Amino acid sequence: MNRLSVRLFVSHLAVAVIGAVSTYAVVRLLAPAFFDSGMRMMGRAGGQPGELRATFVSAVNRSLVAGLVLSAVVAGAAAALAARRLLSPLRAVRAATRRLADGHYDEQVALPREAELADLVQDVNDLAGRLADTEGRRVRLISDVAHELRTPLTVVDGYVEGMVDGVFPLTVETLQPVMTELHRLRRLTDDLSTLSRAEEKLLDLRARAVDLSALVEQSAEHLRPQFDEACVRLVVTGDPDRVRVWGDPDRLAQVVTNLLGNALRAARSGGTVEVRTGQQDGLAKVWVIDDGEGLARDDLERVFERFYRVPNRSGDHGGGPGSGIGLTIARGIARAHGGDITASSPGLGAGATFTVTLPATAARPDESLPEHSSVTHRP
Repeated sequence: MNRLSVRLFVSHLAVAVIGAVSTYAVVRLLAPAFFDSGMRMMGRAGGQPGELRATFVSAVNRSLVAGLVLSAVVAGAAAALAARRLLSPLRAVRAATRRLADGHYDEQVALPREAELADLVQDVNDLAGRLADTEGRRVRLISDVAHELRTPLTVVDGYVEGMVDGVFPLTVETLQPVMTELHRLRRLTDDLSTLSRAEEKLLDLRARAVDLSALVEQSAEHLRPQFDEACVRLVVTGDPDRVRVWGDPDRLAQVVTNLLGNALRAARSGGTVEVRTGQQDGLAKVWVIDDGEGLARDDLERVFERFYRVPNRSGDHGGGPGSGIGLTIARGIARAHGGDITASSPGLGAGATFTVTLPATAARPDESLPEHSSVTHRP
């Protein structure tokens, strides 16, 4: 009885039965009375036997008319009651959607007894929860962006004001911190733009066949001077069979660079970072392994949240802290290629491993799309 289809069938059947029973009862009660009245009138008038049939038919017709009128009233009342009970949950859902449109995401609708309506109400409640979560992330994003912009703007404002007031001379040395903070602002805005496109699944991917092993090696060699400066050993291990994927080489290089930069910041002086390429079960994989600070269990997913930073107890390497969204961007790019990035760690102080998983392809590295073509990743 808790399914809407059953309730509708039973309500329609009940209306039909009520109408039939009402009609039968009225005819059963009124037909004899009408017939007796007609017989008495016919007797006083000296009617002929042939009029008996007409009297009977008239009595039945009058009883049926009265029965149909009464059954229609009773059945209409029953149908109105059933419709009201069925529409009550729908009115609650409609009111809830109006509250959602007004920005009230914390209200939940009570689940009705009907299974179909309960599923609908549950979907509305889930929608409210997701909208509340989206709104919360939007507010946190605005707050985080404001916080990230405040520091470089404060530095730039202080130096410029000092130069205007004559406190600082207008030299290359005093302009250098301003340039550094401006570069940081530009990098942050570029990262935010990439993050936005990644989260909206609108990354413009110029895809072609890519030798992933060569790409990883090249990206690692570009960063080797930073590792040498920080006294961190960088080990690159490639797959002798070469691992090939279909994707945007610039975006994939950005993923590897972000992961290596993250590993460099987590590494201790004298430590080791290894980047390894391989293929397992038809999937191309890149492992970035460090023996640095490691990750707590609760941080294994949180490190991919935008602007979340794990406290670095060993000090930063390679140019200071990042923007806090490098791993978020890297995961977004990997997922835009049909892959993913996961993190694992034995615990604090035991290092961490970031694994990039991508669909492998058997295409040769020289196979590519025409230069003007592009693949836009859309939902």
